[in-house]
Amino acid sequence: MERRQFLTTGAALAAGTALPARPAAAATGRVPDHRPPARAATVAVLRRVADHWIGAHPDPGDNQWACATFFSGLMALHALTREPRYLAYARGWAEKHGYGLHNGVATRHADDHCAGQVYLDLYALDPVPDQAKVAAIEESLRRMAETAAQRHDDWWWDDALHMAMPPFARLGALRDDRSYWDAMHALYTHTKSAEGGPGLYDRATGLWYRDKRFLPGGIASPNGKPVLWSRGNGWVAGAHAKVLAALPDTFAPVAGYRRTFAGQLAALRTVQRPDGFWNVNLADPGQLPGPETSGTAFFTFGMAYAVRTGVVPAGLYRSVAARAWNAMVTTAVHPDGFLGYVQKAGDRPESGQPVTYDSTADFGVGGFLLAGTEMAALGG
Repeated sequence: MERRQFLTTGAALAAGTALPARPAAAATGRVPDHRPPARAATVAVLRRVADHWIGAHPDPGDNQWACATFFSGLMALHALTREPRYLAYARGWAEKHGYGLHNGVATRHADDHCAGQVYLDLYALDPVPDQAKVAAIEESLRRMAETAAQRHDDWWWDDALHMAMPPFARLGALRDDRSYWDAMHALYTHTKSAEGGPGLYDRATGLWYRDKRFLPGGIASPNGKPVLWSRGNGWVAGAHAKVLAALPDTFAPVAGYRRTFAGQLAALRTVQRPDGFWNVNLADPGQLPGPETSGTAFFTFGMAYAVRTGVVPAGLYRSVAARAWNAMVTTAVHPDGFLGYVQKAGDRPESGQPVTYDSTADFGVGGFLLAGTEMAALGG
């Protein structure tokens, strides 16, 4: 569930899509610290949140996108901590599903490919590679790569970038086969620049529409403003971070991915709330203005990764990521590790409302774990 420099407000207005001014008052009444916490403090919170989820879910769940996103975050936490319990829980989940895909290898649906990210993580840890762990995701993506020249419109919604781009990128690197990368880029380019006519990427703001229904002239907010859904944009940010981590600079589109990613982060910096969160509608702070964790978590993940790797300047963005992380820790994390304020599965700001202190979901926890593993690298 990706820039060039963010255009000025005047340019955005001229193009028909303007982002709101930064809100004047913090919605939660809190102004979070702008400094990343110490690494040990971040790791302690991550463990508390992961342990709560695992303890509450002895059955690790299905192999669809939401659960797979949790395990993507858990594997990132395992890479940080080397905690054997996290690896055992992830392996148990993968073995439960035979390292297979929801809807089988014939699927072209991006949601079904998200599990492949975790299978690739588990495969990479084997001292002797076990090809059976990646057989299903490899066969499914190989079929898509073989037909990419004729068909590349499968990713019609922006969530798809997070679900399916990373396994394409990683398989290309694993097999030293750029046909996976070429197919990925064709699919991405359609989503960005052609889906629904103009594509889902809004060049005026640097942000993304969830799907073609929300393009200009389509569905608007109750206040008549554009709908630029926070979590949809979070999926896009997470996709860019994961893909850039997997691709070599020698793959020509990488420079464009970096520009697009930097442009999105520039836009996000201007609309972060004073309390550290982002609104569910990035273009309309008056629509459902409470805190929301899942979009904020993926923005934090993307921004912290971008700071660490030089995609954006640390002097401008480190504090933005820190405010977001500190906001989630102080507002959304319960004392026992339960993670709240997560908007349920959906496709727009109104989905899964109301979002409350007791609202949670597996993919939101996964996004939080991804964010925290990157924030740990920024901490002292």
